[in-house]
Amino acid sequence: MPVKHAQPNLSQSQVCELMKRLYNLTAAEMRPLPSYDDQNLYVAPCEGGEFVLKIMNSEHSKNITIIEVQTHAMSFLHQNGLPVQTAVPTASGQLMSLEEMGMKGADPSAFITASIINRRIRSMFNMEHPHLSILERENFIWSLSNVSLLKGYLNVLDGDPLQEAVKSVITQYEDYVIPKRPNFRKCINHGDFNDLNVLVQPDDNHGYKISGILDFGDMNSGYYVFELAITIMYMMIEHPDPIQVGGPVLAGWESVFPLNQDEKDCLYLLVLSRFCQSLVMARYSVTLHPENEEYLMITSRKGVKILQRFWELGKKHVEKVWFQHAAEFNKTMNKDVN
Repeated sequence: MPVKHAQPNLSQSQVCELMKRLYNLTAAEMRPLPSYDDQNLYVAPCEGGEFVLKIMNSEHSKNITIIEVQTHAMSFLHQNGLPVQTAVPTASGQLMSLEEMGMKGADPSAFITASIINRRIRSMFNMEHPHLSILERENFIWSLSNVSLLKGYLNVLDGDPLQEAVKSVITQYEDYVIPKRPNFRKCINHGDFNDLNVLVQPDDNHGYKISGILDFGDMNSGYYVFELAITIMYMMIEHPDPIQVGGPVLAGWESVFPLNQDEKDCLYLLVLSRFCQSLVMARYSVTLHPENEEYLMITSRKGVKILQRFWELGKKHVEKVWFQHAAEFNKTMNKDVN
């Protein structure tokens, strides 16, 4: 949850000192990378290589165990053949170092299509760690289990017509999704598959392939369908015709893990719920950190119109488009395979 003054802001000289002391590396090139709560930097040392240095915010650094579990998850997925970022040990062999503000180094290589996301989630389901229970995160504002917590932040939309749409989505979530949630399949969610957490590289067909997954800071215990809803929502932000996104993503997802009926029935509201989380918390975060408004409002600038449009279109219409397109996409893919 955003907290005033939690985001670190180390100077270049402080970062250089950390790199030298903890990694025995001398920074030849350094530049800031965007971040919601932390301080992220690209660092190219004189000794060679390229790295992302993550300096975690002071609030999250109070809970070392959850950082340890996130780091373990990255290593676990990497060992299972998925292209995720991995932590670089310090000179003393530690995967993270608690300083005055807390820090962790990570390789910048890191990833998604609907089917790859699904593989990652299914791998995570088999992950073992003595402190996995810490991912329950009961009052974590970014969990799709906690949409109702947004009520405490709606004042940031006072006077904005968007407030009524958000209130309506929350009410529908409580009335329709919560009763069906016991039938959702459980898993560990990455929780933040947005465009800034996905790396791509050119492929052999003059297109692009997904090469890496970033940012495990929002990991929490949840459900498979939550991850699908989050993926659809963020891909809608990047598409010129957002309603066309759901079908192909859904088709890729169900090629690995078909949804049950209750999960299908709730997908539309879960996507809109994630829009609400993103839009409301972005506005709230700007009140705490106005200097970071440009980054905090990246999703919000496009997302407001998409949320309003999809709420007006309604569940029945949107689901018809998504599921028909998914069926058509599957037929096309099957013909190509045969």
